Amino acid sequence: MKFLSLLMVMYILYSILFHYVALSEGQSYSWLTGFYWTLVTMSTLGFGDIVFTSDLGKAFSMLVLFSGVLFLLVMLPFTFIEFFYAPWIKAMNQAKAPKQLTDDINDHVIITDLNPVTDALIKKLIAYKIDYVILEPDLQKALDLSEQEYKVVNLDPTDFETYNKIRLHKARMVVASGPDTVNTNVTFTVKEFNPGVKVVATAAHYDSTDILQLAGADHVVQLGEILGRSLARRTLGGNARVHVIGHIDELVIGEATAQETPLIGKTLQESRLRETTGATVVGIWERGKFKQPNPESVITDRSVLVLAGSVDQLRNYDELVSIYHVSDKPVIIIGAGRVGRAAAKALQERHIDYRIIDKDPERILDKDKFILGDAADHSILKQAGLNEAHTVLITTHSDDVNIYLTIYCRQLIPNMQIISRTTYEKNISTMHRAGADFVMTYASMGANSIFNILEGQDVLVLAEGLNIFNHKVNKRLDGKSLIESDIRKETGCTVVAIKCKDEGMVVSPEPQRILKMDQEIIMIGSTDGENAFTRIYENGRH
Repeated sequence: MKFLSLLMVMYILYSILFHYVALSEGQSYSWLTGFYWTLVTMSTLGFGDIVFTSDLGKAFSMLVLFSGVLFLLVMLPFTFIEFFYAPWIKAMNQAKAPKQLTDDINDHVIITDLNPVTDALIKKLIAYKIDYVILEPDLQKALDLSEQEYKVVNLDPTDFETYNKIRLHKARMVVASGPDTVNTNVTFTVKEFNPGVKVVATAAHYDSTDILQLAGADHVVQLGEILGRSLARRTLGGNARVHVIGHIDELVIGEATAQETPLIGKTLQESRLRETTGATVVGIWERGKFKQPNPESVITDRSVLVLAGSVDQLRNYDELVSIYHVSDKPVIIIGAGRVGRAAAKALQERHIDYRIIDKDPERILDKDKFILGDAADHSILKQAGLNEAHTVLITTHSDDVNIYLTIYCRQLIPNMQIISRTTYEKNISTMHRAGADFVMTYASMGANSIFNILEGQDVLVLAEGLNIFNHKVNKRLDGKSLIESDIRKETGCTVVAIKCKDEGMVVSPEPQRILKMDQEIIMIGSTDGENAFTRIYENGRH
């Protein structure tokens, strides 16, 4: 306002002086002409229809012209940008990346950092219609996330006042998903603000677990440990016995190789596995491809049986095949990082021999188990026992390197089981095309682990994009038989068990089995299939 007032005073003063200079030259103009000349001269348009010929008139014209250049062409645009345009842009940006949540947001999940794990978690939250918000202190990053249609607020997750603005007292859970040190700060700050809210923190380093728990974290998710153990669970080991990959309540899920057993060449009906052991074959892996079983499914030397049953039933299977030996050669692990070391620890607990290849001398801990060198060197792979090994785990943190090594190992040993990790979901299909039998990522493992804590339900990851999960029977399914529910037709998911209060766990229920409200159904299916089930049977939308 001061600038505009000064500009207006200057404009009026020059318009008045115009008449005095014109009179000194013997000219007379109207007041409107004075305002017109001043405006034309100050704006540098210079029509030339009114011209002074005396030195006084020329000097006055130059003064008006220079004043116009300074005030209209320099200071006016700067003032407009500084006091009008910039605040307007800032207000627009703040509307896209607000500084607080509205009062209608309840039962939301607060996420402190967006990464592949929390990105996968957000997809599950959206599928289950659970509100969430991402905290991003950098305005430009917050705007970028907002443009990608993420729900974001431009606030610092380590600031105590932040949690008053994002309705922490109404939140369902806080996910501290940044670096370990930041997660410790976030956890301590959240618990100081509201000790009752549930905090789940991710930890990259093993030593951070105790510190995060001391800071107040209710659950600490060690991503490297989880992924390493999951990769090791995919390793079938040196025998035909069942190895357990997880359980949902009393239902135990395990896998067993059919190689070098009398099961080869038989159909599932001919094998009589259910009659002799009580365990049910709920799936068959063939070179990394999952197949839904039927009585006529033929078991081959490359088949891996996915078994469901009780602990005793899986032990019955072990007694049936324990005399058959497949291989006592070590599993090769490429990469001695956190994931590789976790996988080695899990294999050691199962009494499976292993060798770890890494080119970093500082990671060589045991000369009998660790081999220093580049896995792309054929001589190093031969030293590790590649020609005799039945399985290789590729665990480096670089997706490009993992794809390269997958192609290399598949070319060297075509029949070997190759299990690989990826960081980004976009590389999963590429990894499979490269020859990997199984692929797992931080994203799915971490997201499922956090979501299990949030919902109190169990989700087992059989492989990337293929899960075993449970859902409670609701009104849309109550009173219908499995065949009437059309679950498999609508979603592609298969019901493998029903948990009943009176009967316990019913594995492989008959199609005519009637579902009731007090039951839970356990299904196997893809991530898309689970989302479709939620959309159709829980949200009631096709």
